[in-house]
Amino acid sequence: MNKLRSRLINLSRRQKRVIQVSIDIPLVWIALYLGLLMRLGWEDMPAIQGAMLNLFIGAAVIVVFFLVNLGLYRSVTRFLGLEGLWSLFKAVTLSVLALSFIVFWFREYLSVPRSSIFNFWWLSMMLIGGVRLAMRHYLLAAGSFLQSGLTRQYDNLPKVAIYGAGAAGNQLLAALRNGLMVKPVAFIDDDNSIATRTIAGLKVYKPKHLQEVIDEHGISEVLLAIPSVSRTRKREIIESLQPYPLHVRTVPGIEDIAAGRVEVSDLREVDIADLLGREEVPPVASLLERCISGQVVLVTGAGGSIGSELCRQIVRHAPKSLLLYDHCEFSLYSIHSELEQVINRDSMPIELVAVLGSVRDTRQINKVMKGWQVDTVYHAAAYKHVPMVEHNVAEGVYNNLFGTLNTALAALESGVTNFVLISTDKAVRPTNVMGATKRLSEMVLQALAAEAYIELPKVTGLEDTASVENRTRFTMVRFGNVLGSSGSVIPRFRSQLKHGGPITVTHPKITRYFMTIPEAAQLVIQAGSMGKGGDVFVLDMGEPVEILDLARRMILLSGLSVKDDDNPQGDISIEFTGLRPGEKLYEELLIGEGVQATEHPKIMTANEKMLSWCELQEMMKALEVQLAKNEITEIRKTFSSVVDGYRSEGGVVDGLFLRSKIGC
Repeated sequence: MNKLRSRLINLSRRQKRVIQVSIDIPLVWIALYLGLLMRLGWEDMPAIQGAMLNLFIGAAVIVVFFLVNLGLYRSVTRFLGLEGLWSLFKAVTLSVLALSFIVFWFREYLSVPRSSIFNFWWLSMMLIGGVRLAMRHYLLAAGSFLQSGLTRQYDNLPKVAIYGAGAAGNQLLAALRNGLMVKPVAFIDDDNSIATRTIAGLKVYKPKHLQEVIDEHGISEVLLAIPSVSRTRKREIIESLQPYPLHVRTVPGIEDIAAGRVEVSDLREVDIADLLGREEVPPVASLLERCISGQVVLVTGAGGSIGSELCRQIVRHAPKSLLLYDHCEFSLYSIHSELEQVINRDSMPIELVAVLGSVRDTRQINKVMKGWQVDTVYHAAAYKHVPMVEHNVAEGVYNNLFGTLNTALAALESGVTNFVLISTDKAVRPTNVMGATKRLSEMVLQALAAEAYIELPKVTGLEDTASVENRTRFTMVRFGNVLGSSGSVIPRFRSQLKHGGPITVTHPKITRYFMTIPEAAQLVIQAGSMGKGGDVFVLDMGEPVEILDLARRMILLSGLSVKDDDNPQGDISIEFTGLRPGEKLYEELLIGEGVQATEHPKIMTANEKMLSWCELQEMMKALEVQLAKNEITEIRKTFSSVVDGYRSEGGVVDGLFLRSKIGC
């Protein structure tokens, strides 16, 4: 039986359609014959023998015609649902109406009782629909767990409970039964109207009875099929599952459910954003489009975590051209290929250009902005990994600070209208070079925004040093960590869990702000649209998250236990490695106390101290001399004198600097 099922499933689409038609035609004839028999009886049946042949041929042709045109032969029988049955109802009903019209019009040749056509209608529905439902049941169930030869194998599969007995839960149940990877044994749902009932053969339990499900069925995993609930509610559900030794996974979002796409392969680990419970505020469409729609947009660092997501968001709002600028060939190729497919698929009239180049190359960035007459720049290019920049100070300063300076001056000279800098919470009272360079980058833009005319300095390498009118609106957007970005703790924790631990945390009290990459990109675009010039926008990151607590949650949601002094027999231990060079226990978003609300509830504007353009020019000239000599201690002193709240933590760890001292 199982071999027959496999052979049927593996037939080509054409072969399956031939089989369906060859079954449906006899079913139509049976329904028509029975309908006439029920109306006339055996005695009067011979009276209509002359009309039988034409009637049978006409009925078969009409019914198959409507079944084809309403898509019944395109649907997959083993996944037939309410939509398929509705299409069958429409096809049979239209067929009966057409047949009734023909019988009435040609009543001289088709002298049959018209009431028999009604019998034909409901009999056709029963026979054609019944056969399809029987085949659906056989293909889904017979070969997987109703056959005695496979019952033992099915019983030995890992047992799971599905949290959510709605549409998504039922789709997931069908996929799991067909996939033979796990055995679903129960539904869990907090809807009192369905609690204790049986759905698709599984009993529905309330969440408070979860321990009973574990004891009775021996489940090892809970699969969340609740794609439409709020993130706050999902966090509450996940937290309620943490005390139990269960692995928790989830189905995709509501968009995939709506498309009927729930497969076993779609199951994934719980999104960390669900753990945080942070609700995203719907974007303001006018703010998203203000600096993008119909304009030429340039994104530096387009291949990075934030840069690539900015590009995805920008494409949705119909720019005239989108320029992707990055120095990493593979990252640039990846985002260009992805966006190119989207643009071609949706026939978008967008010019997409990939430019290899560094923001340290003044001439290159100038050529790009002038060549395409850029309207808006999103400057995301920067080195962001704190310890890496601590070990490579000069490169960090050149790329982050002078790269920002080069890009900003190129924007001024090219007449760019909007310039948005992607900043970081590490710019606030920084203890590391990365944070100091980002704060100095903010100060550069603040100073430029305050100048009506800019004398392009020779330090940039530009031949033209004439005064340029400032027609560019500079804004900065400051936020914390984004989930899943390069260097984030989340991918590292997942990798460590996969390899059996231990999970490494730098300090038991370390905290960080988190936000999803799509939300951060949306807020960056909206904040950039609100700026008047020199604004420092701060995104509302919610409450800071304890990294140790995050690590523990990830262990528990993987169905494992934390190995510590209280539980020496646990599965995964957590080890503390100590703060890395330049790392802080906690991050801040504001330097001072002055913060004002904006028209967006998640975006604030900060009022912070700044230096004049002349003062910054002198500082950068001195910094260039120090960089040329790789005088890291002097660079730190310069940071201390200019960056409010800067303090260096620990000694110098820059490899080139230390090697040069050994040589001395």
